[in-house]
Amino acid sequence: MSQATLSVVPAGASSKLRLFAADIKISHTVFALPWAVLAAFLAAGGWPGWGRVGLVVGCMVCARTVAMAANRLLDARLDELNPRTARRAIPSGALSPGFYGVAAGACCVGFLFGCVGFLAFYGNPWPTYLGPLVLVFLSAYPLMKRFTRLCHYYLGLALALAPVCAWVAVAGSIGWPPVVMAGAVLLWTAGFDIIYACQDCESDRETGVFSVPAKIGVGRALWVARLTHLACAALLITIGLVTPLLGPIYYVGAGIAVALLVTEHALVRENDLSKVGLAFFTINGVISVLLGTLGVIDVFVGS
Repeated sequence: MSQATLSVVPAGASSKLRLFAADIKISHTVFALPWAVLAAFLAAGGWPGWGRVGLVVGCMVCARTVAMAANRLLDARLDELNPRTARRAIPSGALSPGFYGVAAGACCVGFLFGCVGFLAFYGNPWPTYLGPLVLVFLSAYPLMKRFTRLCHYYLGLALALAPVCAWVAVAGSIGWPPVVMAGAVLLWTAGFDIIYACQDCESDRETGVFSVPAKIGVGRALWVARLTHLACAALLITIGLVTPLLGPIYYVGAGIAVALLVTEHALVRENDLSKVGLAFFTINGVISVLLGTLGVIDVFVGS
């Protein structure tokens, strides 16, 4: 789901790892990571401790890497057929499927070790029990576009696991705050993924990929994205209502986030998708970091 990477085959292991990180857009981890960290702070009612924070961050990075490696492996043929993605690492020959398989396997091991860490150090067995299921769920996303236009919302649900899993890992139980956070993340992600998919509308139709733009066209797809983000905005406010530790500081962040969503949609038009990159990564990255940071500050103030 990212722009093309260089097709030059790197020589050394470090060069291959750098290309791998660029190809899976490791920087996009910023979309879900702040939500996971905020959920960890809320679940702990304050500072969760360096150990828990480290395990949450490590598991997040590993899980997201597994998901994106699976995406690149399963979508290699589709990427080759799409002019926008044909120069990604696997279809261009810059990296082999085997390299992706090894990298994904290593991150699977890292993720599962992190899950066991919550049991070994904090006596919480739930991450160990649920970790394998989470990896399967995350890795299945590329398959969704083969048969359902709800694939955008499945991707949203995959990212929505971040606050839920972090909360369960820290608290050992579930509550309304992470559930509402998950709903907001689901709708936020699905909305910007529909916007991003508008770039591939014609290619998706030609290759049989299921997406909202391919089915109803770019103009109407953008309206679906707007309505999805409208529902997201309502849940962003609701998060503060169901979470006693969040107060004015978080609400300021939520207000700015809603304004940024409006800006995101103002940048993208049916006949002009040139600013999709700005709308997709920059604005949404700011939204997640802003809400995560201000939310954590509010937790410290409230506790």
